[in-house]
Amino acid sequence: MEMIKKRFFLGLGLMLACIALSMAHEPVEKVKPNFEHVIPNIPGKSLIALEVDYPPGGASIPHNHAKSSFIYAYVVEGSIESKVNNEKSKIYQAGQSWFEEPGAVHSISRNVSKTKPAKLLAVFVVDTDDKELVTPVK
Repeated sequence: MEMIKKRFFLGLGLMLACIALSMAHEPVEKVKPNFEHVIPNIPGKSLIALEVDYPPGGASIPHNHAKSSFIYAYVVEGSIESKVNNEKSKIYQAGQSWFEEPGAVHSISRNVSKTKPAKLLAVFVVDTDDKELVTPVK
């Protein structure tokens, strides 16, 4: 379990550093762990939940997630615009959700409002050994 925590925080730290460097002049989201647990009846898989807080006008840089990860995203507060792969960009309101297949590219993830915050809960089903949950798209 300690290895999972170290891997998780290392990946989270790298993701936040990349985001901060790439968006030095724009509001940046804050990501914090919400839940993590090995799935006992699915060997090699873990469930990880992250809270993503977007300030007014905040956005994530284009990214993809660990190749093994299936993601369920739920808007807790506000309105978030999301674009995954070649799908059209869509705005999700609080209470709405979407999913991302393994290997998907998330080219847009941003708070639609310039005056109000937004919050997203991202739930990953991922290989326990995957070290990086988020990789910036170059």
